[in-house]
Amino acid sequence: MAAAQYIMGLDYGASRIGVALASAIARLPRPLTTLSTTDHVIEDIKQLIVQESVGVLVVGLPRTLNGDFSQQTHDAVAFADRLKAELGLPVVMVDETLTSVNAEAQLAGKKHDKGAIDALAATYILDRYFSEHQAETRI
Repeated sequence: MAAAQYIMGLDYGASRIGVALASAIARLPRPLTTLSTTDHVIEDIKQLIVQESVGVLVVGLPRTLNGDFSQQTHDAVAFADRLKAELGLPVVMVDETLTSVNAEAQLAGKKHDKGAIDALAATYILDRYFSEHQAETRI
């Protein structure tokens, strides 16, 4: 198997997970897909990891607008912990404040579904990761 060259961003939600992908070198995130949050979602993510040569997972950390933790925050942390335990890859969490709002604004006036918003929000999560880890991110 080739060396992992991509970083995957995940916008975790109770019913859907937006997925984005970026090269560790070029660092230009693109929406990849949206997965249903089912009992088999870890297997679905595992297949994408193998298919896309992913070496790092970045999960959005939702907070309230005043920065407090919510039930959604705790759910996302539990999901990230499950990814670490079951997939054995580095999992990093980054603040996802307003990523979905920005994705909705970017898609305003264009035909799209909720899944497109989630996948685009995952690209914003990756952008934030890259800006916070500028000197790192070499797999």
